[in-house]
Amino acid sequence: RFNFSQLQGLAPAGRLDIDSVGLLVLTQDGRVARQLIGEDSEMEKEYLVRVTCTAPDGSDIATDVQAAFSEQGMALLRHGLELDGEALKPAKVSWANEDQLRVVLQQGKKRQIRRMCEAVGLQVLGLKRVRIGSVVLGKLPAGQWRYLRDDERF
Repeated sequence: RFNFSQLQGLAPAGRLDIDSVGLLVLTQDGRVARQLIGEDSEMEKEYLVRVTCTAPDGSDIATDVQAAFSEQGMALLRHGLELDGEALKPAKVSWANEDQLRVVLQQGKKRQIRRMCEAVGLQVLGLKRVRIGSVVLGKLPAGQWRYLRDDERF
């Protein structure tokens, strides 16, 4: 049950940039925040990333980005990129469909996914965080919130 006193000290554990949507965790517990966003955090964060790129024939936009994008580019997304002079931790990257990547990170540098995609020739059209740890966004409508279920913990 909601009580207004629960708003005392409530703060977001992490952030989403202005062009992103999806799951955001609010907490009053600094230990939870550190576990989610601290320098040594190993908490997985999963995103769906709608992308586009130049078609193999040189036309402006590929209709099937998956087919147009190279395996070498995918390998770099998974491991091998650096941002701001620092090597990134390995990421789990796979195709969710022909123009959408599923990206799982264990770190969260500023605009990391957008910058990773740009480095391999992809343009991000949309980015949505769908999971943090074992907590899944599911069908929660935009702008709505819910308490964690008993089986959800950080």
